[in-house]
Amino acid sequence: MIGIIKMSMILTGKISYPKLTLAGNLNPHRVSAKILWLFLSMRKVARHGTLVVGFLSLFSSSQAQESLVWTSQSKNSAESMPVGGGDVGLNLWVEKGEVYLYLARSGTFDENNTLLKLGRVKLKFSPNPFEGKNFKQELIVKDGYATISATNGNLNGQIKVWVDVFKPVIYVDVKSNRPVITEAIYESWRFEDKVTKGKENNQNSYKWAPQGVVKTSKDEIAFDSDAVQFYHQNKSETVFDVAVKQQGLENRKSELYNPLKDLIFGGLMQGENMIAAGNYAGKYLSTPFKAWVLRSRKPSKSAHITVKLSTSKTTSIQEWAQSLNAVAVKADQKPSIKWWNNYWSKSFIYITSKDSAANQSSKNYYLFRYMLGCNAFGKYPTKFNGGLFTFDPELTDSTLKYTPDFRNWGGGTHTAQNQRLVYWPMLKSGDFELMKPQFDFYLNLLKNAEIRTEEAWGHKGASFTEQLENFGLPNPAEYGWKRPVGFDKGMEYNAWLEYQWDTVLEFCMMIFETERYDDANIERYLPMIESALTFFKEHYTYLAKERGAKALNADGHLVLYPGSGAETYKMAYNSTSTIAALKTVLDRLVAHPGLSAKQQADWGEMLKTIPPISFRTFNGHATIAPAKLFERINNTETPQLYPVYPWGIFGIGKPDLETAINTFRYDTDALKFRSYIGWKQDNIFAARLGLTEEAAKLTTAKLKDSGRRFPAFWGPGFDWAPDHNWGGSGMIGLQEMLMQTDGKKIYLFPAWPKDWDVHFKLFAPYKTMIEGTLKNGKLVYLNVLPLSRRADIINKMIEGKND
Repeated sequence: MIGIIKMSMILTGKISYPKLTLAGNLNPHRVSAKILWLFLSMRKVARHGTLVVGFLSLFSSSQAQESLVWTSQSKNSAESMPVGGGDVGLNLWVEKGEVYLYLARSGTFDENNTLLKLGRVKLKFSPNPFEGKNFKQELIVKDGYATISATNGNLNGQIKVWVDVFKPVIYVDVKSNRPVITEAIYESWRFEDKVTKGKENNQNSYKWAPQGVVKTSKDEIAFDSDAVQFYHQNKSETVFDVAVKQQGLENRKSELYNPLKDLIFGGLMQGENMIAAGNYAGKYLSTPFKAWVLRSRKPSKSAHITVKLSTSKTTSIQEWAQSLNAVAVKADQKPSIKWWNNYWSKSFIYITSKDSAANQSSKNYYLFRYMLGCNAFGKYPTKFNGGLFTFDPELTDSTLKYTPDFRNWGGGTHTAQNQRLVYWPMLKSGDFELMKPQFDFYLNLLKNAEIRTEEAWGHKGASFTEQLENFGLPNPAEYGWKRPVGFDKGMEYNAWLEYQWDTVLEFCMMIFETERYDDANIERYLPMIESALTFFKEHYTYLAKERGAKALNADGHLVLYPGSGAETYKMAYNSTSTIAALKTVLDRLVAHPGLSAKQQADWGEMLKTIPPISFRTFNGHATIAPAKLFERINNTETPQLYPVYPWGIFGIGKPDLETAINTFRYDTDALKFRSYIGWKQDNIFAARLGLTEEAAKLTTAKLKDSGRRFPAFWGPGFDWAPDHNWGGSGMIGLQEMLMQTDGKKIYLFPAWPKDWDVHFKLFAPYKTMIEGTLKNGKLVYLNVLPLSRRADIINKMIEGKND
C-alpha cells in the first residue's frame, strides 16, 4: 500500500519524481506490470486526480483477479477447486468438515487407454476445526496454490495445498492453534478389477464397440512402513494390440511406437510423524472404495503430508520403485511461486467495465489460463475433455454412475478438431513452452502414421486421422468393426470421420507460428510437417489414378475428392477447409529458411497444384462455400469460415473482407449452426471480421460463469466437463477482439467495445510484446517491445472498424 501511495503522489505532482522507489512488500513483477507502465508513460500528463482514480481502479481490478474465495464448504466433488502445477492436477474441496483431493497426472493411461486418476486423499481431524461455521477456501491464483481456514469455537485450523511445478510432489501442510489428531487417508475405487459395460466404455478406446469383456484392472496398494504406496501396472495386452490386429498391421507391429506397453504409474503418500492405522471400506456417491489410513502418532499443532508420483516404462516394479524413491521431497515453494508469478506477469487481459459480462469474461479467461498452466510440463497435451480436473461423472450426467476415472470421448484418444482450440490461444498469451507436449504428440506418432499409409495404399506420407489414438492409429471403434468386405483398410468406416485428415495441418501451422512469434527452433518438427503434406499430394494423386489416367485436373490442380469439410460437409469435392490449410501451410514451408533449394522448389510445385477456394451466393450476397460440391451435411461446424480463422486468408485489412462478412451474416448453414456452446467458433469468426457487437455478445456468452461453483468448469457442451475447448475458444475470441496480426501489421482493438476499459499484455510475431491500456475508448498507454515494432501498430479504435 505504501508503494501505491507513493505512486499516486508522483502522478498527482505532489512530490518530485527523480527516481522511482519501491516500498513495502510489493512484488516487483506485479509492480512492473501494473505500476511502472503508468509511471513511465503518463507522468507528463497524469497531474490530476481523475487519472489517478482511473489507475487505482485498474489496479484494483487486477488485484481482485489474483485469488478466488469461497466462504462455505462444498456439497460434492463437482464443487471442487482446481490446484496444480507441472503436470499434476488436483480437485480440492471440503465436504462435511472433511478435506478431499482427487489426484491426476498427465500420461496415466491404462491398458484400455483410460486416463486414470491416481486416487483420492481425504483429511480428517479430531477435534475438527472444519466443523464450525467460519470457513474460507481460497485459490491464490497468482502464486498457484490454495489455502483452507476455519474456526470451530476456540479451535482454528489452516491448510495449504500446493504442487511443485518442477517435481511431481503434492504438499499438504496443516496447522492449528491446539493439538489435533490428523488422519491422511488414501482412498481407491480400483482396489479390485472392475468390468466396464455400456457407456462406461466411453472412458476408454473401446467406446461403444468392446470386443469381449473390458475391465479396468486393479491397482496394487499397500502400506510401505508408515506410508501408502500405490501403482497401476498395465497388462501385457493392451488396446494397442487390439487396434494393430484390427487394422491389418501385425506384420509391422514390432516397428510401431507403443506408449501403453510396460507402463507403470503411481506414487507414495506419507506424513511427518504419522503411522499406518489400518483400512476401512466406504462409498462416495455411487462408487465403493477401500481406504488406507495414516494417523498422527500423537496430537500436534501441525501436520505435513506429501504425495510423490512417478511414471516409468519398465517391466520391473523394482525399477519403478527406484524412480519413485528418486523423486526428492523438499518443501521449498519459492521456485514454484516464482514460476507462477512469471506466468502471470508475462501475459494478461484485465477488463474494467460497467458491463458485468465483460468483467466476468476477463476473470474466467484468467482462471482458465490457470488450469492450462497446471499441465505446463506434461508428457501429453492437455485433454480437451476435462484436462486434469474431471470429477465424479454422475454430477455431470445423473445417469452415468461410474467411477471418477470416467470422461466422455476417451482418455488416450486425440480429437484434433477439439484439441486445436486448447492450444491456439497460447501463442498470443506467450505460453510457448506449454505447446511442446502437443507438438511432440504428433512427432512421436509420425512413424506409425507413415507405416499405416504405406500398408494401406503403398505410398508415402503420414495419414493422421481424426479420433487418433496416442499410438497413431485410428480409434478402433471409430475405425469400425463391422466393415464391408474389401473396404479400404486405411479408411475409417464412419460417416462423421471419413476422409477427414486435414486437422493435423493446424498443428503444423502452430509450429510455424512458434517460430514466427518466439524465434523457436522448429527443425525437429519439419519432417512431420513435410510428411503430413506429402500425404495429401500422394494420396489424392493415387485416388485420381485409381479413377483414370490423369493425376491433376485440366487446370493442373489436385482433385481433392473425396474429402471432408470438418465433420459437417461430407464426401466433399475440394473442401474449403482443406484448401485453406494446404495453401497456408505450404506458403510457410516454402518460405522456411532451413529448406534446401530443391525442397523449396518441390514444395513450391505442390503449392501450384492446390485448387482455389469456391464461392456461393445467398440472396445475391457472395459467400465462401464449404466446398465446390458435397453430398450431405453431417454435423454443425462452419468450415466455410475457416479461411477467416484459423487460416487468415480473409480478414481485416485483406481483400474480399465483405465476402467473408457475408458468409457470417447470410450463409443459412452458418446462421443455423451459430452458438457459443463448447467448441463453437462463431465468437472467433466475428472478432476476426471486426464485428464488434457480435464478437462481444458471443464471447461474453462463452466466457460467462459456468454455472458450477468454479466459474471456469464449463461443459459438458458436446464433450465433457470441465470443457477445455470451450474455455480455449473463449480465450481466442477475447484475444482476437483485442489484437490481430497480419504479417508485420498489428491491429489493436479490431472488435473491442469502446466502453470496455482494459489493461492487457499480449504477444505478436517477431518476438513482440504489446502492453497497453484503453480508458474511455482511448489508448492512454502503449508499450511495444522491441521499440521498432511500434511503427507497425494500427489502432482500430481510432480508425474505426473494418476499413
